[in-house]
Amino acid sequence: MDISDEGQPLDPVWHEISNNVCGVLAGAPSASLVAERFIGAGWRSLSGSSWESYEVETSWSRIEVDPTDRGTLLNGVVDPQRFEDLAALLTRFGMWFSLELYDDDRGLLREIEAGTPSAPRDADPQPFNWLPAPLRLWSRRGGTRRGGGR
Repeated sequence: MDISDEGQPLDPVWHEISNNVCGVLAGAPSASLVAERFIGAGWRSLSGSSWESYEVETSWSRIEVDPTDRGTLLNGVVDPQRFEDLAALLTRFGMWFSLELYDDDRGLLREIEAGTPSAPRDADPQPFNWLPAPLRLWSRRGGTRRGGGR
């Protein structure tokens, strides 16, 4: 897949925010296909952190798309006011997904599965328990985030 720089870059207000969104796409054929769908929706694509991953962004979100044996992982930053817009986009792509939005203290704020929003959660979040180890998300500011400590 070609990298595209035609979409909007991430608004600088979101550059200093730690990762606040993570998710999984079940049954996505490849990270490349997922990135292509984002590009088709007007997002930019940049090189990811590995040979098989992609980073896609628009003015209100930057997402790393990473392939695994059991699905495609998403993690990054999203404007909390646009969280449901991200879910709507994945729904439009026709993908089954689970997305989680976190606050600065790593508390789960919202969860959306397969395009159906749930009510804000008061209970402790249930992690993606099919992963072999706790989900560790990388931050551009260095270190790990969400589930992995600092």
